Amino acid sequence: MLTKSFTRLTRAALISASLLAMAVPADAGQRFVRFGEPGQEKPGLLDDQDRIRDLSASLNDISPETIGSLADLEELEPTSLPLVSGSPRLGAPISYAGKIVAIGFNYRDHAEETGTPIPSEPVLFMKASSALSGPFDPVITPRGSTELDYEVELVIVIGRTARYVSEADALDHVAGFAIGHDVSERAFQRKRGGQFVKGKSADTFAPLGPWLVTPDATGDVQSLAISSAVNGQARQSSNTRHMIFGAATIVSYVSQFMTLNPGDLIYTGTPSGVGSARDPAVFLKPGDVVSLSIEKLGTQQQTIAPPP
Repeated sequence: MLTKSFTRLTRAALISASLLAMAVPADAGQRFVRFGEPGQEKPGLLDDQDRIRDLSASLNDISPETIGSLADLEELEPTSLPLVSGSPRLGAPISYAGKIVAIGFNYRDHAEETGTPIPSEPVLFMKASSALSGPFDPVITPRGSTELDYEVELVIVIGRTARYVSEADALDHVAGFAIGHDVSERAFQRKRGGQFVKGKSADTFAPLGPWLVTPDATGDVQSLAISSAVNGQARQSSNTRHMIFGAATIVSYVSQFMTLNPGDLIYTGTPSGVGSARDPAVFLKPGDVVSLSIEKLGTQQQTIAPPP
């Protein structure tokens, strides 16, 4: 397991790198964060200098119960809020998720690299909500893991109940977007009797953040550069325009099969370049550092920790 001292030493550098990597213009909307130690996070906003402002006087937390009210805060001037000192830990930008839905093979090149036919409809699977973790927290290798893999993904955060919604109205039900890491244990996923969920749901397998970015701040969600790197080596590089099914289609489609509630998350698929599809396959090991970025949504980074 990573030591607490390592976490403290690297936290400031990691958060600083995220804030500087893909800054959003000051007039582009709001970027919400949750800061503080696990279980003690407070809500915050980033100001136009990428500093954290304490939002707790206006909002108890960013949670499924409160996420629908974020739109009421979009006109709030961050500089009117108390400045948070130092470089606190950033937690996932929502306290928990009722469910995490995921879309498989949603980039043509990823489907092709895995030898999977191009889907005619979105491929759905679930990740356990207990997998949710902070954007800079370590990813813990599960016991028995032999094929740990990375996947950078755009995540849709639901803001209000969506049930049988049309594609035209779908994005009205979205609170914002974030970076997600769909950490995957391929042997569990493919060699343990079938079903993706076993390889997708271990603790820390759903890092989210660093920010929850409102639709106004995101702009055209189908035109965002998306990438990942392992130990500084580029692994994935694409754009959300290459998604087979866009965000509006996905929200509408999923809502035909299940009710999407405020705070639910949808991981929308990953582009090509995953470790299991390389020749030879390259899997993550303890000590590896994975960085994931999406234009306008920032950068997250995790170090792979050994099994507990």
